[in-house]
Amino acid sequence: MPRPDPDAFAALLCDWCLEASEGQQVLVRSTTLAAPLLTALQRALLQRSAWPLLRAELPGQQEGFFAAARDAHLDGIPAAERAVAESVDAFLSIQAPFNTRALAGVDPAAQARVINATRPLRDIRLTKRWAISVWPTEAQAQEASMALDDFAAFVERALFLDRPDPAGAWRELSDFQAGLVDRLKDVQEVRIEAEGTDLRLDVGGRTWVNSNGTRNMPSGEVFTGPVETSANGHIRFTVPSSPGGVDVTNVELTFEDGVVRAARAERGQDYLDATLSADDGARRLGEIGIGTNFGIDRAVGSILLDEKIGGTVHVAVGRSYPETGGVNDSSVHWDLICDLRAGGTLSADGDVIQRDGQFVS
Repeated sequence: MPRPDPDAFAALLCDWCLEASEGQQVLVRSTTLAAPLLTALQRALLQRSAWPLLRAELPGQQEGFFAAARDAHLDGIPAAERAVAESVDAFLSIQAPFNTRALAGVDPAAQARVINATRPLRDIRLTKRWAISVWPTEAQAQEASMALDDFAAFVERALFLDRPDPAGAWRELSDFQAGLVDRLKDVQEVRIEAEGTDLRLDVGGRTWVNSNGTRNMPSGEVFTGPVETSANGHIRFTVPSSPGGVDVTNVELTFEDGVVRAARAERGQDYLDATLSADDGARRLGEIGIGTNFGIDRAVGSILLDEKIGGTVHVAVGRSYPETGGVNDSSVHWDLICDLRAGGTLSADGDVIQRDGQFVS
């Protein structure tokens, strides 16, 4: 039996994340490596009288697209894709890469063009039920410098599937995060301090969201959209990031009145520059999030997992989530992670929320 247990995983996704119901049309995207989970999801959705629409990516498909695509392919979307997005009721994406560095050799500007062109599809998805999850693969295990069995066990713990009642464990975390949201709801200023970091953000009047696994699975964060003109100071991201398969490490950003004025990366400078130049909103922050999932205790090279690490904070350049009250508009949404566990503080209106990776009462 693969690990995590595909049937238990499928049940968690259907019932906790999607609340699958009769007649619901669910578009499920992944790669062929996730076949055990995909077939379990098909079975689980059919048992709930929903419609599973499975799309499995083939090896080499992404690289092949960029190698052969013309300008029209980079800057547009087929009408059929828009029609599908408009007609389905829910979207489920399962990350299961063949190669986490598959697009490392692709021009960052070409990737940025595709991200910008497919924005209408993302906008449609955000109006409906959606969730993102992960199925362990050899490529991810190598990225994390772990054996596949060890990485699969790590993912299982992150999902709370190692517990007798996974949904109950997610309810418990949701309750803790609800208390954190209540603590932050009337806060005006958030400050992040660590080595190489002193960043202030205005979050007054914005809504904090309890991310309890219904959108990201695994999850474990509370987040909001900072006031778009408020970011001042500098921040260093010690957790590597690999968006689009590009290795980006030790990013440092300097903000003035909400705008990135200086940006440096030890590796991946071209990708960083191209992303920040994608549009006007890419140089402003769309999110600040606080990680709460202590089942994720180390960075593994997956933003979906790494941004949830208990004892970290992350900010995202680009698009805001409308439910936060944020209004930043961009084709970009890139989460960058600042680890506070080795010595750092997160404070709200001067009161310490988190010190050295631990929450302070």
